[in-house]
Order: sequence, then C-alpha cells, then structure tokens
Amino acid sequence: MAEQYIVGVGAVIASLLGFLFLYCNSLTKFRGLRKLKRAATPKGNSVNKTGNSEGVGTTDIIIVGAGVAGAALEFLLERDGRRVQVIERDLNTPNRIVGEVLLPGGYIKLIELGLEDCVDEIDAQQFLGYSLYKNGKETPISYPMEKFQSHISGRTSHNGRFVQRLRKKAASLHNVTLEQGTVTSLIEENGIVKGVHYKNESGQVLTAYAPLTIVCDSCFSNLRRSLCYPKVDIPSYLVALTLTNCSLPKKNYGAIILAHPSPIIWYPISSTEIRCMVNVPSEKVPSVSNGDMACYLKTLVAPKVFPEVYNSFISAIEKKGNIRIMPTKIMAAAPHLTPGALLIGDALNMRHPITGGGMTVALSDVVILRDLLRPLHDLSDAFTISKYLESFYTLRKPMSSTINILANVLQKVFSASSNPAMENMQHTFLGYLRLGGVFSYGISAMLFGLCPRPLSIAFHFFAIAIYGIGRLLLPFPSPKRLWDGAEFLWVKYSNILPYIYSERIRQTFFPLTVPAYYRAPPENEDKKNFMH
Repeated sequence: MAEQYIVGVGAVIASLLGFLFLYCNSLTKFRGLRKLKRAATPKGNSVNKTGNSEGVGTTDIIIVGAGVAGAALEFLLERDGRRVQVIERDLNTPNRIVGEVLLPGGYIKLIELGLEDCVDEIDAQQFLGYSLYKNGKETPISYPMEKFQSHISGRTSHNGRFVQRLRKKAASLHNVTLEQGTVTSLIEENGIVKGVHYKNESGQVLTAYAPLTIVCDSCFSNLRRSLCYPKVDIPSYLVALTLTNCSLPKKNYGAIILAHPSPIIWYPISSTEIRCMVNVPSEKVPSVSNGDMACYLKTLVAPKVFPEVYNSFISAIEKKGNIRIMPTKIMAAAPHLTPGALLIGDALNMRHPITGGGMTVALSDVVILRDLLRPLHDLSDAFTISKYLESFYTLRKPMSSTINILANVLQKVFSASSNPAMENMQHTFLGYLRLGGVFSYGISAMLFGLCPRPLSIAFHFFAIAIYGIGRLLLPFPSPKRLWDGAEFLWVKYSNILPYIYSERIRQTFFPLTVPAYYRAPPENEDKKNFMH
C-alpha cells in the first residue's frame, strides 16, 4: 500500500506538471511568433565548391545510402512519381550486428509505407517485448497488444536480409537508378548543394546532379560534417555472438540480464539463431586478437547467462571469428540549413542501441519526409524548399526524442556500477515497472514506439523520482535516508538532464513555439502571405 500511495502522489504531481506544459504550448499557439533568422551555414571538409554548374540532369532527387532509411525512401519517392538516383557504397548483403530489432511502432510505420511484406520470407521472428532479469528475478516490459490487430508486433531478423528485401523492392521500380559507388563530396555552387561527386565500382570519378540531395549514409557517414554539427559520444562497445541450438526463457521475447560488470542482451534473429550482445564500457574493452575478450566472456559473463543457453554460449565464444565488436554511438540531431541537401537516419541522429529503436526512428523519419515532399511539384528553388523542409527537424521530434532519451538513459540505468546511488536507481526503475498498469505500460509504450510523446517521459521520470524518494525515506526519514534521497535525486537528474537538453527542449517539449512547425508548402505559403 505504501508503494501505491507514493506513486499515486507522484502521478498527481507529474500530471499537473504535464498539464502545465500543455497549457503553455496552447498559449504560444495564439501568440505572435518571431521570424526565424537565417543562420549562417558553415561548410565542412566534404563540400566541393565550384563556380561552374554543368546543369542538373534528369534526376529529381539523389539519395546517398541504401540502408533501411535510404531504401525505404527511394521506393516511396519513385511511387510518388519522382526520378531517383541512389548511390550506395556496397550493394552486397550487409553483415551488421545492429539494426536487427524492429519495434512494434516501427512495424506500424512499415505498414504506413506499404513495405510490411519486406519482413516476409527472411525468417523474421515476432517480437513482443523484453524481460529484465536481476538476481534471478524477472521484470517484464511488454505492451497490451490486444489493442492492436493480431499481426501488429515487432520483428527481429538479420539486418542484411531485411535491407536486401527493401532494396529489391525499390530497384524493381522504373524511375529508380540504384548503383554501387562511394560519394566523396557534395557539389556546392553559391551556397547551394547541386549534387555529388562519387567513385563507382571501377574507381572512376563521376558526378551526379539533382535539385535535392538526401544523405542517409549510416552511422559511418563521411558527409555529415557538411550538413550538421556532429558531436559523437561512444559510451560503450557491443560484443556480439551468434548462438545456435538453444532457446530463450520466453518465446517471442528478448531478454536483458542486469549483471555486473555488463548488461547482457538477448533476442532471436531467426528460427535457429539467437543474438547475444554484451554491453562493455568503452574504457574496459579487452582485445579479441590476443584472447583477452574470450577470457572476459568465459570468466565474467558466462556465469551470469541463463542455464539453458550456457553450453551454446561457450561454444559461440570458441567458434573462430564469431566474436564481433562494434562501438555504440550517441549523437543528438544538430543540423544546419543547407539549401539543396537534407540529412536523415543515423547520419543525422544516433542513440544507444540497447533498446533497438534505431530502425523505428529511421522509418518514422521516412514517413514524415514523404509527407512533406508530396505536395512539392518543383524542387528547383533550393532556398525556399530548404526553409520549408526545416519543419522536418521539429516534426520528427516526438518519435525520435522519445526513443532517444529512453535508450540513452536506460543504458546508464542498466549499466549501474558499484555506485550505490546508481544501483538504487536501477532497483527503483525495476520496482516502478513491477507496479504494472499505467506505470509499466506507459514506459513500454514509449519504449516500443507506440506512444511517441516526450511529455509522457516528463510524467514518468517525475513519478519515478517520487517513487524512489519514497522507497528511501520510508518508514521514517532519518538523516541518513534524507542524504541517500538527495544523492539519488542528484545522480538521477545528472544522468537524465543532459540527454533531455541535447534533444533541444524547445523543439521537443514546446514545438508550437518553433516557427518552422507552421511551415506550409511553398505554393500554400505564397497564397497565405497574399491573403494576409
């Protein structure tokens, strides 16, 4: 009863806070908005400036990169009548250890795009949620999917198989040119991006021109410095193994073991394979080549795994070439307006992959961009189009900020070290989820991309703080408990607030105060100005 009372009080206070946010938003809608000043556009090293344009060819849009975002976008743009040229550095089947989880919210976006059949025939597995395990105790994170049709759920699969299905579907269309090549730089003339320089498979340097270039060349983008202010953080590395001849405790559910020194993530990637990811802090990554990583996995990680997968885990470690390592990258979206070019996908924005939200954000971006581009019949006025498309960076915030903040904060919580305050934060979060009802389902709905509302994050973070303080102070607030409570709040908000701030508070929580939010297509904008 005490826990329910604490959370009830926290819910009331957090609800009032959320109402205040919404009220302020509604007021700003009716107040005058200052005109957006044109920002200076700094140029990066990957922009090739030229004073002579060879003229735009017959392509409407160039897409750099044919991963999940690029392949989905090329299909949609061609279907809308655009002539699209796609340049991808490697058209072979990708062999990646991330991009394997499509959350339920991402699958809904796939349906919106008419691409849901791309998860067929690749041995994709239904994904209904995660189970968290701490000291042998299970805490489920699942959403009541009975509110949706039976086929609505997440999917897990080999990333390469999914990407190839998307590419194949896009390449089957008549107005798409899909070719292998490495884009080396953007072509700029008088402050406008006119196209790209790229090398084809034979090493020949070629040039492509189009009124609009969309860059989505993955987390390894070599063009992002020309289009945004990148600040990449690498908090940890993912050590990946592929296990066979075993199964997880719950079918269709992933699992996260919260263990010291590293959390361990599990999910199926086919009917016969399970992906195991060990999240290792950046400063403590052992070497694979000299055998230190194998020793680390066997001595420190293996004792923490499920008994039913232990033998397969050891076999996977001993299998040659089966240990793969990839840095986790966190990068908030910080674009600058560049006429003639737009940045989307992981090239623009990355979050910790521990919750598997990357593809869901990418597909949500594609839906928004598709809707923004549809009413545009003429892309030749680069400055006007760029100003209009600036709204993309605000419209994407509900989904991207919700998933980004949760992923980045949860990797901190799940990686709780020997610090008592961090450990207490982890126990508080698990206790909050075990309350069930609106508390558990509220977190899982946001986590799975089904409730992309940043204000809901504010509500739950505030309620969790009240719940955590209550756990520490009851049954009597002694001086030590008061100190522990203050330390808990300090650690909690010092870990959370930087991620919230990096998402740009105004765009995330007060989008109605952003002038770009109201941008109409150029034709409609001219008509509106004439009427006023």
